[in-house]
Amino acid sequence: MRIITWNCNMAFRKKANAILKYKPDILIIPECEHPDKLKFDSDIPKPNDSLWYGENQNKGLGIFSYTDFHFQLLDIYNPEIKMIIPISVSNEKSSFILFAIWANNPKDPDGQYIEQVWKAIHYYENHLNNKNTILIGDFNSNAIWDKPHRPSNHSNVVKYLEKKEIYSCYHLFLKQAQGKEEHPTLYMYRHKDKPYHIDYCFVSAELSKKIKSVEIGDFDYWINYSDHVPLIVIFDL
Repeated sequence: MRIITWNCNMAFRKKANAILKYKPDILIIPECEHPDKLKFDSDIPKPNDSLWYGENQNKGLGIFSYTDFHFQLLDIYNPEIKMIIPISVSNEKSSFILFAIWANNPKDPDGQYIEQVWKAIHYYENHLNNKNTILIGDFNSNAIWDKPHRPSNHSNVVKYLEKKEIYSCYHLFLKQAQGKEEHPTLYMYRHKDKPYHIDYCFVSAELSKKIKSVEIGDFDYWINYSDHVPLIVIFDL
């Protein structure tokens, strides 16, 4: 199974071909326009299933299946944690819980970025015990921005997930330390000298044993499309 997250920096309909060349089974697209605006060219593969969430028709969270995986929004979904979407994903051979993430909620006075993830992992605590769980997307966060006296910082989110035996695929597979990542996923204002790692795929211990590869997109290619590069994780299911 190949799962990809890529913040497309809007106008996904004009950029889909670039990411679909990587043949994702499941694709998470922050900053994606509403499906009514997704008018693809005839030669662009169409998803077999999809979900979309957001208030801005030009800039929401798109979740797409390009194989036989089907999506079902879990009835535990809390719309107040706007852009963290709990989904049941299944086909005839496997099933898992996926939390599609774009940590972005300007209307939340307690904090709009990593604080959203912090709230979500506590609200959905019991579902994090599922042995097949994935949290993936744009977390808008890194340990370098930790506020030491704020519980809902990046490092505490990582520690909480580790207590649930949920780990970052990138850090685990490529032996990277949080806050010291060698491969950025965001180039602020598309500047190569402003690199940050803020996109993640966390998985439960059972799934972490099945990671086959982890890849971060190349700046020189992807900067033509977005300020983010994709994070691609392949599992041997």
